[in-house]
Amino acid sequence: MPSEGVPYSLFVFAGLLPWTFFSNAVSSAGQSLVGSPHLITKVYFPRIFVPTAKVLAALLDFAISTGVIFIMLAFYQVPLTWNIFLLLVLTCLTLVCAIGMGAFLSALNVEYRDFQYITPFLIQIWMFCSPVVYPVSIVPERWRWILILNPMTGVIDNYRAAFLGKAIDWQGLGISGLAIVAIFIIGLSYFLRVEQRFADII
Repeated sequence: MPSEGVPYSLFVFAGLLPWTFFSNAVSSAGQSLVGSPHLITKVYFPRIFVPTAKVLAALLDFAISTGVIFIMLAFYQVPLTWNIFLLLVLTCLTLVCAIGMGAFLSALNVEYRDFQYITPFLIQIWMFCSPVVYPVSIVPERWRWILILNPMTGVIDNYRAAFLGKAIDWQGLGISGLAIVAIFIIGLSYFLRVEQRFADII
């Protein structure tokens, strides 16, 4: 598998870092409401805090993993570039996408309990549709636009640009940014629309 001129282990870890954060955050946020029935039915507070707290909790693992990749960069003698300052923007985009998707799935799981068993498979499929273990360049150019429609494609590819110093894909980042904003708005809108029914259903 091509790794764009860097050690494959480092190439894969740079892709796994944001994906693991995103998938863990979405999975735990999606189960957050059905896993806290007593809290939902007995205490009133903005319910959006529940999935959001799960997403924010995943930031701790992400921070630790980020420390590991810096050790790997030093081991493989890969110098840091100014691209590393893009890391904050990419982290915020990943966070917003996870909150939007987590809010949507958590509300969906309350109304349709069987959906919680489908979520792991959807996330697994999503991973293989994202350039986590392979570069975007491996996809034929005429089909690449399909991959770029995936909001995590531009994010993951630019995480590699931030850590490994390769060229930033501004177009891919822009498309991912717009898709993430759309996911956040749709997820939050759906959550707020069904929120009033949570206590009765759960």
